[in-house]
Amino acid sequence: MPLLKLQTSASLSEDKKKDLLLAASKILARVTGKPESYVMTVVENATICMAGKVGPAAFVDVRGIGGLNQKVNQQLSKEIGDLLKQELNIKPDNVYLNFTDVSAQNWGWNGSTFG
Repeated sequence: MPLLKLQTSASLSEDKKKDLLLAASKILARVTGKPESYVMTVVENATICMAGKVGPAAFVDVRGIGGLNQKVNQQLSKEIGDLLKQELNIKPDNVYLNFTDVSAQNWGWNGSTFG
C-alpha cells in the first residue's frame, strides 16, 4: 500500500534509478512497518525550480493506508533526505516531501480496493 514517488532533476542512469527504487522501497517498508510486498516506488526525471533556482532538487510524494503519522513522517523525511544527499548529492533543503494518508476505499489493487 505505501507508495513513494520521487521526482528529481538529478541526472540518473538506469542503474542509478534501479538502486534508488530498491533503497527507497526498503526504507518505506521498514519505517512504515508495512510488508515490502505491498510497497511501490517510482523514480521520474523532472525539471525543478527550488528557491528561485533551477538545479539539483527533488519532490517526494508518499502515500499509504495507515502507517503515516508525525513520527513516521519525520523519520521518512530524514532517511529519504539522507538517501538523496548520499546518492544524488541533493541537499536536504532542496527536497520537499508530501505525506498523504489515503482511505482504504480510495486505494485500488488487484481488481478491487483495500476497503
